[in-house]
Amino acid sequence: MLAVIKEAQAPGLALKEIPAPKPGPGEVLVKINYASICGTDSLIYNWAPWAAGRMKPPVIVGHEFAGEVVENGPGTSGMRPGTRVSAESHIFCGRCLQCRTGRPEICRELKIMGVDRDGVFAQYAAIPERNIWVNHPDIPDQIATLQEPLGNAVDTLLAEDVAGKRILITGAGPIGLMCAALARTCGAARVIVSDPNEYRLSLAEGLGADIVLNPKVAPLKGPVLTATAGDGVDVLLEVSGSKGALRDALPLVTPGGRVSLLGIFRGEAQLSLTETVIFKKLRIYGITGRRIFSTWQTLSRLLSSRRLDISKLITHEFALSDFREGFELMESGRCGKVLFRINTPS
Repeated sequence: MLAVIKEAQAPGLALKEIPAPKPGPGEVLVKINYASICGTDSLIYNWAPWAAGRMKPPVIVGHEFAGEVVENGPGTSGMRPGTRVSAESHIFCGRCLQCRTGRPEICRELKIMGVDRDGVFAQYAAIPERNIWVNHPDIPDQIATLQEPLGNAVDTLLAEDVAGKRILITGAGPIGLMCAALARTCGAARVIVSDPNEYRLSLAEGLGADIVLNPKVAPLKGPVLTATAGDGVDVLLEVSGSKGALRDALPLVTPGGRVSLLGIFRGEAQLSLTETVIFKKLRIYGITGRRIFSTWQTLSRLLSSRRLDISKLITHEFALSDFREGFELMESGRCGKVLFRINTPS
């Protein structure tokens, strides 16, 4: 099979022809039809410090996909070949305190597909059956490929109810854009999106943002306070990982408001906790991964019911052999979600 592999401890990836895997005990073999590039994949492509400190090449990269079961390994339930599936990429141990108390997304022995073990930028992948999610028949493969990052957005937005709330989203990358679409679907009163990338701000407008702001053009404070009658926003979703965005946005949360942090920061992010958090009685949530599998159930219902439409988020598709073009496009920022067409669905 063909696979995109991190071969060496250096920037770049390689397309290789390698033997297709065989499913081991508790695994199913999946034919990958579509896969999408994640921010994590970009970090691996560029060999960022996080990737360099964690990965041990060679590893097939990628973890967001839609495909179909082709073979069952020993000890599995015997899923019907052709079953359309995606998967939770966080492989949990099932033994630690967090796993045994219903929080496997923060498992202490967590392994990630495409990082700690082979992933899905390949024609086939062997995946633990307990991580498999059977896709709803009304969700097409291209959209099903986005379910895992959508789960991040669901947990970021819905850490608390947002109906009637005024929301500021800092970061219009794919997950920030998903948050905007979700916020509109879930009844937010006003959705404000901030990002220095004009292309992605235009995508945000098409996905449900009422107001888009470029912090490089003007400070956020004036427009946000004007849009909220001077009160500030009820909810801040920080999905950019920008220290400057957090510094500028946190004072714009109204007293008693809520903050969800999903963006990954490089180094220390300093906060004035006394004035901006404690005296304002803010509630701060750290978000990682998705709740397994309750979040998947929520997003599947939203997508299959057509209540949530994120199709505009998909801006480009490439063949797996053109993976470099996909990654270079991601680096340019002039895209939403970039998909790889890998196999033809049965």
